[in-house]
Amino acid sequence: MNIQLIRNASLWLKYAGINILVDPMFSELGVNPPIWNTTNDRRNPLVSLPDDLSTWCQPDVILLTHLHQDHWDQAAMDALSKSTPILCQAGDEERIAEHGFTAIVPVDTTQSWQGLQVHRTNGQHGTGEIGHLMGPVSGFVLQADGEPSIYIAGDTIWCEDVSAALDRYHPEITIVNAGGARFAEGDPITMTAEDVAAVHSYAPYTQVVAVHMDAINHCYVTRDVLRQHLSEEGIHNRMFIPEDGEWIEIEQ
Repeated sequence: MNIQLIRNASLWLKYAGINILVDPMFSELGVNPPIWNTTNDRRNPLVSLPDDLSTWCQPDVILLTHLHQDHWDQAAMDALSKSTPILCQAGDEERIAEHGFTAIVPVDTTQSWQGLQVHRTNGQHGTGEIGHLMGPVSGFVLQADGEPSIYIAGDTIWCEDVSAALDRYHPEITIVNAGGARFAEGDPITMTAEDVAAVHSYAPYTQVVAVHMDAINHCYVTRDVLRQHLSEEGIHNRMFIPEDGEWIEIEQ
């Protein structure tokens, strides 16, 4: 299989002969305002796409972990064919259909699709009242014959939901959304550097890939910050921290 980080949490997976687009955010540099209730006024996204938008406009299927703008934006809705199959968490299908998409498959627990087994997992997009306000989010585990299993954790902090998914599926690859995103008040809503290290410590058998950095104004854990922390922990050589546009090739 091959994994390309497009930008932020947007991924292109070549998996079991299927091109999978995950959480597309296609907005041009700086066209969106800063995230509400944050401590700086940088406009989003902070960086451009690493290639022409058309590169990612013909996937076989789209996988959406949730519908926040940095995972599913108007630019993506406009660019992608309305007949493209979309796998999403149950409860999001009506909002997706409002934008004209016609092949929506909600995943409550497990869904088979074109030879893939897609398992939905839970997560915590923050703690306390902020976590409640952020709404439901999901991750997904993908399995297919002849391919390594892959766990896309989605927008979650390190928590029991993540450890439970690791315990249940024992994935060979785990993609985590880092960045330590947070608002002016409250705790982080995506994984901090310490959280990413905790995933490795808990499940050293899985190859961790950290994304969701350097693209949105309320993500304060940059790639450099994460690399420094992992270096101090002595585990920086055991994780992938791809740049925008970078490909990772993983063999079974």
